[in-house]
Amino acid sequence: IKDSSAAALCVGVGSFCDPADLPGLAHFLEHMVFMGSEKYPSENGFDAFLKKHGGSDNASTDCERTVFQFDVQRKSFKEALDRWAQFFICPLMIRDAIDREVEAVDSGESLCVSGLKVPAGNAQTLKQEPKKKKINVYKRLRAFWKKHYSAHYMSLAVQSKEKLDTLEEWVREIFSKVPNNGLPKPDFSDLPDPFDTPAFNKLYRVVPVRKVHALNITWALPPQEKYYRVKPLHYISWLIGHEGTGSILSVLRKKCWALALFGGNSETGFDQNTTYSIFSISITLTDEGFQNFYQVHKHLKMLILSVDQFRIYEEIQKIEANEFHYQEQIDPIEYVEDVCENMQLFPKEDFLTGDQLMFEFNPQVISAALSLLTPEKANLMLLSPEHEGQCPLREKWFGTQYSVEDIQQNWMEQWTANLEFNIDLHLPAENKFIATDFTLKPSDCPDTEFPVQIANSDRGCLWYKKDNKFKIPKAYIRFHIISPVIQKSAKNVVLFDLLVNILGHNLAEPAYEAEVAQLDYKLVAGEHGLVIKVKGFNHKLPLLFHLIIDHLADFSASPDVFSMFSEQLKKTYFNILIKPEKLSKDVRLLILEHSRWSMVEKYQALSAGLSSDDLMEFSRCFRAQLFAEGLVQGNFSSAESVQFLQYITEKLQFTKLPAEVPVMFQVVELPLKHHVCKVKSLNKGDANSEVTVYYQVTALVKLKECEDTHLGEEVDRNWSEVVTQQYVFNRLNKEIDALRQMSRSELVLWFQEHRGQKSRKLSVHVSSEDSMYGEVSKLSFLQASPKMAPAVSIMDIQAFIKNLPLFPYHKILE
Repeated sequence: IKDSSAAALCVGVGSFCDPADLPGLAHFLEHMVFMGSEKYPSENGFDAFLKKHGGSDNASTDCERTVFQFDVQRKSFKEALDRWAQFFICPLMIRDAIDREVEAVDSGESLCVSGLKVPAGNAQTLKQEPKKKKINVYKRLRAFWKKHYSAHYMSLAVQSKEKLDTLEEWVREIFSKVPNNGLPKPDFSDLPDPFDTPAFNKLYRVVPVRKVHALNITWALPPQEKYYRVKPLHYISWLIGHEGTGSILSVLRKKCWALALFGGNSETGFDQNTTYSIFSISITLTDEGFQNFYQVHKHLKMLILSVDQFRIYEEIQKIEANEFHYQEQIDPIEYVEDVCENMQLFPKEDFLTGDQLMFEFNPQVISAALSLLTPEKANLMLLSPEHEGQCPLREKWFGTQYSVEDIQQNWMEQWTANLEFNIDLHLPAENKFIATDFTLKPSDCPDTEFPVQIANSDRGCLWYKKDNKFKIPKAYIRFHIISPVIQKSAKNVVLFDLLVNILGHNLAEPAYEAEVAQLDYKLVAGEHGLVIKVKGFNHKLPLLFHLIIDHLADFSASPDVFSMFSEQLKKTYFNILIKPEKLSKDVRLLILEHSRWSMVEKYQALSAGLSSDDLMEFSRCFRAQLFAEGLVQGNFSSAESVQFLQYITEKLQFTKLPAEVPVMFQVVELPLKHHVCKVKSLNKGDANSEVTVYYQVTALVKLKECEDTHLGEEVDRNWSEVVTQQYVFNRLNKEIDALRQMSRSELVLWFQEHRGQKSRKLSVHVSSEDSMYGEVSKLSFLQASPKMAPAVSIMDIQAFIKNLPLFPYHKILE
């Protein structure tokens, strides 16, 4: 799809134009215009055309805009444009299609429901009610189209590899017939603020679908879109939603009151339009935070008092500009959608940048927005499962249970009183992770097509490839830190999971500044080692890499953090075990992979009780003997790259491994007959049974002849060779060659051979008959059903695999 052509058209009209007696009409019309046109009358003709030519399409209706977009293979782009344009020139909108389509709209009912009206519409608003009132929906639909689908407030964006002149010629030729009625564009800017009503400034208690506690604080401000060059709400939400040291979230986390916090305006038409702009803060609370929800806001007040700072604005400005200048190619269909909407919002010199860049600092505009974030104007919504039974009211469209009450007076008063200063709460320090040097490094060794090994000792090795294809100032660093102690026992596997989770927790605050500056990191608990991945602008990437290694070297976990994470992990394991398809995979791998610990055994080890002392002891053993294997790709010289491996060995001070740790499990060779392993499902609430059939055969290859569109795809492929220690970096070319030499008849023959009586075949059944819930810590084996004869039942995995031969560690080097 990366090489496809795409187009998007935005009509400057949306659900705000719905007539009072037909809510949902704009969204309904968006569905209806696509049901055939005079030139191409077939009802689903356009979709069929796209399917045939590798394309897709979509449409959406917002409050003041309706957007249509599609993509297709380049060779069919002109024809697709012509077919698509007809929907805006002369759509059929046949009478009998209307009833059918009402049902479709009803089932796709949108979730952006407000107290104002139902923007999406449904069968009740578009069919039953109009029937009662004798409204002719068909007539009204055509009138709405005639009035609002007019060329003078449509905007169009097309993207394709043709010459610009060619594209312009096509667009003029194809779209010149779109009707223009010359009527003024609908305008709502003179309407009063729809949220200026006593029902807004209340506390709403709600019973949520998901089992979470959350507090949402919402303000409706005058429209801010016209200040797009300043972006005041983006700036304010940056500070409120900050997660580094000194931030609101940091203080609330220390108190164990909150788990997450984000604030701002989603920039959708429902959050921002010509009549208002929403600003909301959403806080995910702990049980204790839920009890103290009125206290949570105090910290907001302090921040709001000290906020309009040029230094911080300038940092955000730099970060956004860096991201804009070095962004990776996005899918054409998404790009044209963004551009055609921007054409409705900004002057033409800002079509490509208006929604992304911060152009100018204006303290007056920022202060004006801040001064409106007061308790008298706030709406509080408190979601909690504990509200069950205390919420007598029902929301009209979705039946959500809620209750309404006045906001506590003393909360309002506290807000205006002088608050005692909280030393833990302060503005972010200067961000040292923002890149300022974007020069491309000269090569210091011969260029290569695939990674080469540039360092190798008994404590680690490093693969390296300089990027000369994408030529961007970014890089990827990946390391696999291999340890023999992880797989020693199920208990160790669990402790390793905990170590990686808590390491991530310890990094959350110090690494937040790096994330903000577009440096990404990921820690993964692999089967045989810790995988560390970092990527982003190369200028400050080493800082983030050092930060992670430093935290690993000084790893520690207090008892309360330890217990919080072991509870969390227990839930994670439990949720995996009660899913039949996950349990099935676990049982299959337990049979096939030699000396593998199963999820059930991990769950047992965790349930038996572990302490933070166990974890500290494990982390000492883990760091004592290691082997570090890495890959560096992108804008680093080979001399710089070697330093990452040196940093690991110097900082962690480990000794070499006593023996090589193979990073792949050995696989048992199944006997030449069919075996069945049937176990009870661990979830009595799930009536689904799962059956997996596994044939042991030599691998069939995936065909990937697409070109990489960004450096990350190439890195992923090379990394999988390093992390499995196979190093066949040109595997893709070899696979393509091999496939080209293989005929269809050979493939069929091969398949039949492996399905015969003499195949090595294993079936795993997870059965929901009389399953027990709660007893998750052990597997119960069942006899296979008589229908499965002559297959052999496996009733004891250890006994079954004890004497089976093992395949060698498979390193496919050729």
